[in-house]
Amino acid sequence: MSIEVVNITKSYKNFTALHNVSLQIPEGELVALLGPSGSGKTTLLRLIAGLEQPEEGAILFHGEDNTNRDVRERQGGVVFQHYALFRHMTIFDNIAFGLAVRNRKTRPTKQEIKERVHSLLRLVQLDGLAHRYPSQLSGGQRQRVALARALAVEPKFLLLDEPFGALDTKVRQELRRWLRHLHEKLGLTILFVTHDQEEAMELADQVVVMNEGRVEQVGSPEEIYNHPANPFVYSFLGRVNLFRGRVRDGKVRLGEAEFDTEWENLRGGEWPAVGYMRPHDVEIALAAQDSKFVQAQIQHISLLGPIIRLDLKRLDTGELFEAELTRQRFCELDLQEKSTVFVKLNNLAFYVEDAEEKVPLPTFIPIQASF
Repeated sequence: MSIEVVNITKSYKNFTALHNVSLQIPEGELVALLGPSGSGKTTLLRLIAGLEQPEEGAILFHGEDNTNRDVRERQGGVVFQHYALFRHMTIFDNIAFGLAVRNRKTRPTKQEIKERVHSLLRLVQLDGLAHRYPSQLSGGQRQRVALARALAVEPKFLLLDEPFGALDTKVRQELRRWLRHLHEKLGLTILFVTHDQEEAMELADQVVVMNEGRVEQVGSPEEIYNHPANPFVYSFLGRVNLFRGRVRDGKVRLGEAEFDTEWENLRGGEWPAVGYMRPHDVEIALAAQDSKFVQAQIQHISLLGPIIRLDLKRLDTGELFEAELTRQRFCELDLQEKSTVFVKLNNLAFYVEDAEEKVPLPTFIPIQASF
C-alpha cells in the first residue's frame, strides 16, 4: 500500500512538532524516518498509524483519504521499541491476540489461527518457542515476537518505532539483516523510525531526513550521503570536517588551499563559505605531491580496529580536523603523534549564504568545486 502525507501540521500546546510536512511512500518500499530526538519522526509515524490526529493536512492510503479513520480501519501493523508484549501470555497467545479478539464474523477458526501463528513463528525463526513466556526470551527474540504479532492480522503496511533501540549492538545488527530479508520476502510497505544513521543507511530503500518538524531531504541512502541537500544533512550523516573560508571571483580560498567553482552568480563580490568533508576523504602523505597539499600536525592517534583516526591541526589556518585511513596505510606511513604530514582535501562540498535572499536566517546553496 502506498502512503501519502499532504501538508501535515501537528502541535502540542506551544510546541509545533510538524510544520507543513509532505511525503510520498511508494508501495512495497522500506523507508526510514531519520533524525535527532525532537525532529518529529515519531509524531509523523503516530499520525500515519492513526494514534494522533493532525491539525492540518491529510493522510492518504492508495490515494484514499484516511485522515479521520481510527487505527483499526487503517489496517496497519505497529511495533514499538519496548515490545509491549503481554507478560502473562505465552508467545503463541501473544501472536494470536489480534486474531482472537476479532468479532465473530471476521475471526478465523481456532485451526486457522493455529496454522497462521506457527507459520509466523517459522517466518521469524522462533519455531518451537510457542509455549514459552516473554520473560524466557532474549530481547531480540521478543522483538521478533512483536513483529510476528503485528504481521498476524495481515496488515497492509507496517510501522516500526525505533524497533531495535533497546537492544545491544550485536543483536541490532543481526535483526537489521533479518528485517531486510523479511521485507524482501513479504514485499510489505514498511516505515520505520530511527536516529541511528547506520541503521537507516543499511536497511532503507529511501531515507527521509527530518529536523525540527520538517523534512530536510528524501532520497536513497547513496543520494543523501553523497549529495546532501544542506549543511544539516551533511553533518547528521556521519563524521564531518568543517573548513571556513571566503568566496571571491568564483574561487574559494581556505587558508593556502584554493578551489575553483562554477558558481557564476558569486563573481564580483565576497562571501563567507564553509567547506564540508568526510574524514575518509583526507589524503595523507609524508611529502607534498603537488601544490595542492597543505601541512598539518598530528595531534592524536586513535586505533579503532581496522580504521585509524587522526586528529590533525592545519598549520596554515590552525583549524582542527579528522582523517581516517586503513591500518595498512597507517603502517606504511609509520605515523607518529606530533609529526608533520601533508594533506590534500578531497570531495569538499561548499555552502555559502545566499546574498540574493533577504531573509533573517541564512539560506545555504552548495557550490560544486574542484581543488
